[in-house]
Amino acid sequence: MKKGFLLLTAIILALSLAACGASENESGNAGTENAGQKIVSIMTPFLSSVTTGQMVEELKKDAEAKGWKTNVVDTKGDVGQLASRMEDVISSKTDAIVLVSTDPNQVKSQIQSAAEHNIPVFGCDSGYIEGMAMNATSDNAAMSEMITNHLFETIGGKGNLVVLTYRAHPGVLKRTEKLDELLAAAPDVKTVTEQQVEVPGPIESARKQMESLLLANQQEGAVTAVWAGWDEPAIGAAQAIEAAGRDDIVVIGIDGNSQAVDMIKKGSPLIATVEQNFEGMADIVVAQIDRTFQGQEVEGTELYAPASLITKDSAE
Repeated sequence: MKKGFLLLTAIILALSLAACGASENESGNAGTENAGQKIVSIMTPFLSSVTTGQMVEELKKDAEAKGWKTNVVDTKGDVGQLASRMEDVISSKTDAIVLVSTDPNQVKSQIQSAAEHNIPVFGCDSGYIEGMAMNATSDNAAMSEMITNHLFETIGGKGNLVVLTYRAHPGVLKRTEKLDELLAAAPDVKTVTEQQVEVPGPIESARKQMESLLLANQQEGAVTAVWAGWDEPAIGAAQAIEAAGRDDIVVIGIDGNSQAVDMIKKGSPLIATVEQNFEGMADIVVAQIDRTFQGQEVEGTELYAPASLITKDSAE
């Protein structure tokens, strides 16, 4: 009788422990095969962008080399959905969040919520606002000045300019604001129009916009050059110009996208870009996440990766 009672007690105890273990597994807080492993949530609405995808892949590679688990969230152009998904990863107690190519002002309340939960938020080619740990990017104003000065020199300091931009992106906004400053100091360069490019789908969007602009400005010299805030609209505009046989218009971009560089090499209307170091940005972010995980301060709230001008001569 006593043996039977002891055996029954042991079985009940074992079942209780198993139930506790199952409960902890379901909550994701203990008992998992990844217990103790840091989780980094990488979030963006623009994964379809070549450069954004490049940064995400580098972030994943660097993070996994540190032994961290990565969780990539792409909301396919939907910033409202990004805010909702950010709330989800905060609730799941992720260890860090990286916003890639995203204006942090659009998820300001979620960044504050993450700070309240002691979850650091990092930017990779995004902006920086209070509540974030830091952002790694290029010096967008310096890149814009570099490429714009090259363009103005190419057209002899005068002409008619089409501007294709997307001011909703913090980096592109800074580039466009620098263009505004430089245009104010170059009275012989006139802006024909500034148009916002659709994102996602910037190449197709810019190609269609440029086709319409060429039809409306068929006279030689009506458009001298196209200033694009990044390479994908530059690619679309150059495709439209080439298809129309207009050899009197030049195009510049910014980023160093491989397709853009190939077009520069081939002598297309796209004549120059500024190559950003996207892998360098991701490396900087992961290094700063590592410092945070070790209880150290970040080395700065906005850190820059170097960039360089690419023309046909330098590309070859």
